[in-house]
Amino acid sequence: MSVLQSIGIFGGSFDPVHNGHVLVARAALEELSLDRLFIVPAARSPFKPEQQPAAADVRLRLLRLAFSGENRCELDTQELDRAGVSYSIDTLDEFANRYPEAKLHYLIGADHVPTLQQWREAKRLAKRAWFVVVPRPGQEVAEFPEPSGGQALQGWPFEVSSSTIRQRLTLGQAIDGLVPPVVAESLKHSNPYL
Repeated sequence: MSVLQSIGIFGGSFDPVHNGHVLVARAALEELSLDRLFIVPAARSPFKPEQQPAAADVRLRLLRLAFSGENRCELDTQELDRAGVSYSIDTLDEFANRYPEAKLHYLIGADHVPTLQQWREAKRLAKRAWFVVVPRPGQEVAEFPEPSGGQALQGWPFEVSSSTIRQRLTLGQAIDGLVPPVVAESLKHSNPYL
C-alpha cells in the first residue's frame, strides 16, 4: 500500500451533490497535487443546526454516482457513522491518526474564513490542517485569522448551490446542467425533496 503524502478533505452536506462540488474536487486534486481527496458528507452541520439534510443513504448514493469516474476521490462516512453534529476537529483528528505522515488540506467555503477562531478547538484545528478556501464567483477571500493558514483555490467559477437545486426539485423544475447527468437521472426516478 502506498503512503499518502498529501490528502484533501472535502466536507459538506452535499444535499444534493452538484457540478460545483465536482469542479471543486477536480480543482483541488490538480492545484494541490493531492494523492487522494476524501469526500466527507456531514451528518449535521454545526453551521446549519435547523436544517435536516436528506437521508444519508440518498446523499451517499448520489455522491457515488457523481464521483464514480474520479479514481483519486474516495467517500468517507466517518461523520455519518458518528451521527449528531459534525465538528471539523473530530474529522481531522481521525485523518491525522489514519495518515500520520500526510499533509492535510481542509476545504472550506470562503464565508467560513472570518469565523475560524470561533470553531471548536480552533488553535488545534489550525495545527492539524492547511485550509483551502473555495470562493464563490466574484467573492473576495478574507485574511486568515491567526494562527490559521491557507490558500484560495482557483478552480472554475460556477455559481450553483444545493439549496437552489432542492428548491427546483421541490417545484418539479429541471436541474440538467447543474448536477452530473447520472445524478439528474437518479433524482428523476427517486426525488427525496418532494
